[in-house]
Amino acid sequence: MSTKEFPKKALFICNGSKCGKHKEIKKYFKKAIKEQGLKNEVELFKMECSDRCKCAPILYNQSENKWYDKVSLSQAEKIVQQMKS
Repeated sequence: MSTKEFPKKALFICNGSKCGKHKEIKKYFKKAIKEQGLKNEVELFKMECSDRCKCAPILYNQSENKWYDKVSLSQAEKIVQQMKS
């Protein structure tokens, strides 16, 4: 059995054809998690199409069991700030 610690929080970003076009959102999360020292607390995952294309880009915050739609950069900033607490 491994004793390695894994992050307690996870963000899942849809990587379907519509959501995947919003690369700036994924880049922001990757950069913010690293720069704000959250790498050991938050893990970022790409998920397959969530079939919610009208609401792209879609994000799922596993730690809060909450879905976000039409995620903007300002909303992404707020999500990262919430994950810090």
